[in-house]
Amino acid sequence: MASAASGAFLPTVFMHGMGDSCFNSGMSDITKKTGEHLGGYSACIPTGDDLESDTNNGFFMTMNNNVEEFAKRVRADPKLAGGFNAVGFSQGNSVIRGYIQKYNDPKVSTWLSVHGTVVGVASFPDCNPSGLLGPVCSLLSHFLVGPVAYTEYVQNKLFQADYFRHPASSNGKAYKTHSELAQWNNEGYSINVTFKDNFGKTDRFVMVMAEKDSMVYPHQGEHWGAFDVDGKTMLAMNETTWYKQDLFGLKTADEAGKIFFETTEGNHLQFTIDQLYGWVDKHFIPTSGDVIV
Repeated sequence: MASAASGAFLPTVFMHGMGDSCFNSGMSDITKKTGEHLGGYSACIPTGDDLESDTNNGFFMTMNNNVEEFAKRVRADPKLAGGFNAVGFSQGNSVIRGYIQKYNDPKVSTWLSVHGTVVGVASFPDCNPSGLLGPVCSLLSHFLVGPVAYTEYVQNKLFQADYFRHPASSNGKAYKTHSELAQWNNEGYSINVTFKDNFGKTDRFVMVMAEKDSMVYPHQGEHWGAFDVDGKTMLAMNETTWYKQDLFGLKTADEAGKIFFETTEGNHLQFTIDQLYGWVDKHFIPTSGDVIV
């Protein structure tokens, strides 16, 4: 097992979850402490220039545009030019996944996905108007029902719509045509080989699942699982179509020993700083060069 004392590490990049911001004290603190723990450079990459815009972009900027903004800011940081390890929280993992598949240059060495929406969600069961999803609860309940969810209009309106994957609609024309997630999964009408090639460049995929997650549904999606088309039968990662047909490179990565699973006992994003340190110590790959500070 690697540890923070065993060698220099690539820089660490954080991507925050829905309703959060790199400008919040919590994200700033965890970014700083992780960098200190590893003895290297760490940065939280926002998709807005201040707390308000960075937070709002997690709702009202499309998933794809968040990826573009993330990529632009990563590439503008010279300390990340040699590659980095990425840590995502919740929805932030959709941004990291998109960056890996569309760019991965500079390369993500290890992707640590903490309770991530990596293959989307089948519904938003914890949509409490006074809770985390408050700003968009009414919009989600209005738009993410029936065929309207996969119209170009809705897919271009809400970040959350872009990773909504209704099992019964996943074989339909609207989903295959308009869903951003369908394109990333190569479930649409065309195959993007670049997505698969770029996915294969990452060295490790560390997927952390919350066993009692009430926000990401089904929570098995945090381990690349999903409901079958009946919306009831739970498919493990290696039972999904995208794995069996290796649509974006997940099977190839697994067979190369790149996929690692971790779990937490509680609800969504309930973990300790010591658990985070444990994951990075275990899964980040020490470099042979000097640490970047």
